[in-house]
Amino acid sequence: MQYKVFIDGQSGTTGLQLRQRLEKHPAVEIVLIPEELRKDVQAKKELMNSVDVVFLCLPDAAAKESVTLIENPHVCIIDASTAHRTAPGWDYGFPELSKEHRTRLAVSKQIANPGCHATGFIASVYPLVQLGIVEKDYPFTAHSLTGYSGGGKKMIAEYEAVDREALLDSPAQYALGQTHKHLPEMQHVTGIAYPPVFNPIIGDYPYGMATTVPLITRLCKKRVTKEKLAEMLQKYYQGSNFISVVNGDGQGKIYANELANTNQLKLIVEGNDERISLTALFDNLGKGASGAAVQNMNIALGLDETCGLV
Repeated sequence: MQYKVFIDGQSGTTGLQLRQRLEKHPAVEIVLIPEELRKDVQAKKELMNSVDVVFLCLPDAAAKESVTLIENPHVCIIDASTAHRTAPGWDYGFPELSKEHRTRLAVSKQIANPGCHATGFIASVYPLVQLGIVEKDYPFTAHSLTGYSGGGKKMIAEYEAVDREALLDSPAQYALGQTHKHLPEMQHVTGIAYPPVFNPIIGDYPYGMATTVPLITRLCKKRVTKEKLAEMLQKYYQGSNFISVVNGDGQGKIYANELANTNQLKLIVEGNDERISLTALFDNLGKGASGAAVQNMNIALGLDETCGLV
């Protein structure tokens, strides 16, 4: 069976990546709106109500507006914007978090696709809370290194310009006022009492992300060794197609672009029994965006979740 899908906002970075993945998907047909009708609201409305899945790769306000155009209850909406990630009635698209998440996605018609930095933070922190390792008021911090593709077309053009600024040669911290748009999502999904102190960093490479959450074991509700924590996380994500847990040996390095162009997420446990670091390594436009959107679509349509994904 072929399912018809429409990407609203396919010219953006996430939309382009999504289209590339869907073009190789054996069970879907991408429906395009004629260029001359691209800004025709009625034509767009009719198209969106005639397909099986609508992906929203838009700014928040535009995503909210597009949702109001969809009246067919059989259309599954997958929103890649920030607009609905904490909104009532929307299911959060991270199936590996729990059986309940996966079950809800299988019947959902409104799916909020996770944010990239949020994916890395939540992959580490959600199990810590669910397993009773930390109290909900644990003082979390996180730093997250991302490739410049996460900043969209404008930032990509800046980094890839021949005559670019020399400052772009070095990593850059941003969102310095602790108001990053992923913070509400991080807190809401994990259930922690306060948002973390979050330090996002842009690096001079296109794809890949490494989100690191430090853990001070003496502050934990349940004292764990590094070895024990790795075992608990491996059991938590056991059977996952896309998430693996590695108990690091303290040697070598972690390269943020290692899993670029895949839908994999590797959770690396490093440090010692007193100070542990959890690093989620993945592609910011793979498991952190477009790849996750395809995975969520597969689950919602009753397909193998790995279909069309590397």
